[in-house]
Amino acid sequence: MAPMATHPLTVGFDLDMTLIDSRPGIHAAYLALSAETGVWIDADLAVTRLGPPLELELAHWFPDAQIQEMGDRYREIYATYAIEPTLALPGAREAVAAVQELGGRAIVVTAKHEPNAKLHLAHLGIAPDEVIGWLWAEAKAEALREHGASVYVGDHTGDVRGAHTAEALAVAVPTGPCDAAELREAGADVILDDLTAFPDWLRSYSRK
Repeated sequence: MAPMATHPLTVGFDLDMTLIDSRPGIHAAYLALSAETGVWIDADLAVTRLGPPLELELAHWFPDAQIQEMGDRYREIYATYAIEPTLALPGAREAVAAVQELGGRAIVVTAKHEPNAKLHLAHLGIAPDEVIGWLWAEAKAEALREHGASVYVGDHTGDVRGAHTAEALAVAVPTGPCDAAELREAGADVILDDLTAFPDWLRSYSRK
């Protein structure tokens, strides 16, 4: 019997508020959707609770019967309004590159619509080995397991749950809606101030 293939070091990253500050772009997309539909959306409030799937946010502003339609429309206009204003968070490119420099694979696992996630990464010059969209919280474990990820990096308590469901190390950064205390309470194994600290941490982790 042939030996089982072993995975190289594989690290998963969340996207919104972990690798990218998508608040300006998402804010613009919500305002555009509001203007088009005539339905008031508090975009300032919406961008303070990024992480969960879009439909959960839309449920605050639209009746249930319209959520699917509004979600589809939001994703259609997203590329027009949200890509250009979105910025890379400090250390994002270096964090992804640090995995690859060690001979590992960096994957992005996000709840975001996958084509839009890829547009963000290409626009910002962040080059993971794989991008998997449409997965939130515990469901992220599907992709993490499939790709053999031993570490998952995110900014939300849902990311911690996803990592642990996949039996991966949960590395958290309080750069999104959840502060360090919330992430620690959720069970994060490692908390870094931001991704600028990630390459040094990864080098230390990989030597163990």
